[in-house]
Amino acid sequence: MDRSNWWGQAIWAVPWLLFQFFPIVDLVTTDRPTAARWVGAIGLLVFTVVYLRVMGQLGRPRALRPEFAVTAVLAVALAVGFGPAWAGLMIYVSAAAAATLPGRWVWPGVVGAALVCLAVPLVSGDPGLLFLSPICLLTAFGIRGTGYLITVNRELQEAREELARNAVTEERLRFARDLHDLLGHSLSLIALKSELARRLAEADPARARQEMADVEAAARRALAEVRDAVSGYRQVTCAQALAEARSALTGAGIDVRLPDRVPTLPGTVDAALGWVVREATTNVLRHSRAGTVTIGLAEDGVRAVLTVTDDGRGAEDPITVLGASPGSGLAGLRERVGALGGELAAGPVDGGGYRLQATVPLLPVSVSA
Repeated sequence: MDRSNWWGQAIWAVPWLLFQFFPIVDLVTTDRPTAARWVGAIGLLVFTVVYLRVMGQLGRPRALRPEFAVTAVLAVALAVGFGPAWAGLMIYVSAAAAATLPGRWVWPGVVGAALVCLAVPLVSGDPGLLFLSPICLLTAFGIRGTGYLITVNRELQEAREELARNAVTEERLRFARDLHDLLGHSLSLIALKSELARRLAEADPARARQEMADVEAAARRALAEVRDAVSGYRQVTCAQALAEARSALTGAGIDVRLPDRVPTLPGTVDAALGWVVREATTNVLRHSRAGTVTIGLAEDGVRAVLTVTDDGRGAEDPITVLGASPGSGLAGLRERVGALGGELAAGPVDGGGYRLQATVPLLPVSVSA
């Protein structure tokens, strides 16, 4: 507990020190030896300091604390040694028990304090202070309830802070994933077309100029997509991603086979599969050395299945179940698809080539963390 909270709870306990009125009056007015007065004054002072320290732990029950033991021993000793006027100190013991002891020890401590508070006036023949005993019980109820509220409020505050931290982390992961998926595709296309334009600069200047125009368009599109990613509004549809895939792969001299039609899909499913098409296209351009790429997309009313197959060499370290580090490449796709309750698998094809397949349910499902 930080010092400011400790002082706040200790100050809250100060008004209860009014119950020390009776011991102080007794100490001043009763004819006792000077040594006894000093013992009583010092005992009361130590009791007060320890009590304030105990109340500074309100809402944080622990095992039997030394401070509570000191409070209880001093209160009993002063009440028994100096008479019924000091029995009110047991109210503080009751409060300290409610504030400090773990659940199973609270009420034995409270009832014990109330019994001492009841017994001292009866034994001394001064029933006028018997009203202090029920105050012990009421005080414990009040302190216990207040401690519970403090604990709940603290836990709620910690939960809010944790939610805020998780939101920031999730936004960072989203931005990193979107930035990778956007720039990975766009920069691969720019690099490919730039290399092609360089090779065609002398042999076919007109074609080279067209390729450079495509590079400029791709760069402008990438800039706009990065701005959209920063704003959080970027969505890629399957139709858009398939059109981009046709342009990029054809420009690289790869034969592309696309589905005859693009089915109408729910927005989140359409966007997720659009990202799969873009990442698959990027991987083909970077790694596969493929001559033919076939993209299939179908849905049966329950799920949508997207398959991207090439006849190239595939990844150097293919994986059937994606488990790479989160936030980039295929692992980023796994996160997108998994968030919708879908599955993503990738691996080599018998006879050569590589296949990436995403299966996503069309209806929302509950996905456990």
